[in-house]
Amino acid sequence: MTLTRRDFLQSTAALGIVGASKGLFPRWMPRLAFHPHMQSGPGDVLVVVFLRGGMDGLSAVVPLLEGDHYFDARPTLAVPEALAVNLDGRFALHPALSPLKEIYDDAQLAIVHAAGLTDDTRSHFDAMRFMEYGTPGSKLTGTGWIGRHLQTAAWQNDSPFRAVGMGALLPDSLRGGVTPLSLQSIADFHFRGREDEFRALQHSLASMYSINAPGDGLEKQAGLVFETVELVRQLNAQHYQPAGGASYPEGEFGLGLQQVAQLIKAGVGLEVACIDLGGWDTHENQGTMGGTFAALLDSLGRGLHAFYTDLGEAMRRVTLVTMSEFGRRVQENGSAGTDHGHGNVMFLLGGGVNGRQVFTEWPSLAPQALADGDLAITTDYRDVLAEVVSLRLGNPAIANIFPNHAPKTLGLVRPFSL
Repeated sequence: MTLTRRDFLQSTAALGIVGASKGLFPRWMPRLAFHPHMQSGPGDVLVVVFLRGGMDGLSAVVPLLEGDHYFDARPTLAVPEALAVNLDGRFALHPALSPLKEIYDDAQLAIVHAAGLTDDTRSHFDAMRFMEYGTPGSKLTGTGWIGRHLQTAAWQNDSPFRAVGMGALLPDSLRGGVTPLSLQSIADFHFRGREDEFRALQHSLASMYSINAPGDGLEKQAGLVFETVELVRQLNAQHYQPAGGASYPEGEFGLGLQQVAQLIKAGVGLEVACIDLGGWDTHENQGTMGGTFAALLDSLGRGLHAFYTDLGEAMRRVTLVTMSEFGRRVQENGSAGTDHGHGNVMFLLGGGVNGRQVFTEWPSLAPQALADGDLAITTDYRDVLAEVVSLRLGNPAIANIFPNHAPKTLGLVRPFSL
């Protein structure tokens, strides 16, 4: 194996995003951001779960207070009131989300209803981009809200692994001044388990750079690459045992959450993780109570509960937030499904969350109150994220992170404190 300084420079100049091997993280794995030399950041670890496809928030968190306005609009898709998990007399969880009731009762789960992207688009592509850019209506921003957070944070460092992503595609939310490298798997570093090839590359680098006693910046970068790779190798994800009897659901989403939890507990300085759970575009045969939708909610509910249980006391310094590009229409369609809508729900989970509440300025589902047939949005999703970033992550640069937006104070989270 031969490697020149030019080769190494080209392969690491854009470092920040790197994938993980199938033994640790498969190709689809969520994007991650590291502070390699920090045991912890100055605030929470942020975990963002994007529910891609437009989740039906009206079936995930049922508006019991609407009565016939909800049940009559969905003669085959409404969640039966007798089966719904009552939260506060006004709203109830879909039964597949019943594992979240424990977290809600522990006051570490808050739900924001009638929330979302204020732009009127019904395009998945545009809505996801607007949400991840944090600039509704603008396709020219070019940077994501998380990327701007990382760029403006007071705890900047020069680590090439500060923004590390697992997966072939970089989410728009992470784009920004912290230049990422997106790899399909860390097998590109591990050579798919070939220890001899990995050691050969390490020897090749060591011959070009004084890795053990770094001098110039590139030598330090080379040393950091292998220091971080060695740390990842030591995590031994294949034999990880979740704590507290936590049982993650099978599949990519459950495995992703499990390995994010492992990274948090390993103290490698994980700062941000972005995870996707897709498949929510339920135009036909939605299966509210026994089909596609119910199965997705089951994965979401059991996954978040396992994450919460696994982390235990570590949840004190973790905030997880879910978002989806838009909700579904109030009226079910003729194909036993729901079409693209507007208002939706967001879940916030963590030790700093003012839980045991469904926060909403509820607009009603009465026909005259609907926004072109949809649940109206009364809480801008950026208000939720801005409060998390400023109070839990400790970054006051909200004007840079969410430009041209003046966030409202919602009271969803408490200021971070040790």
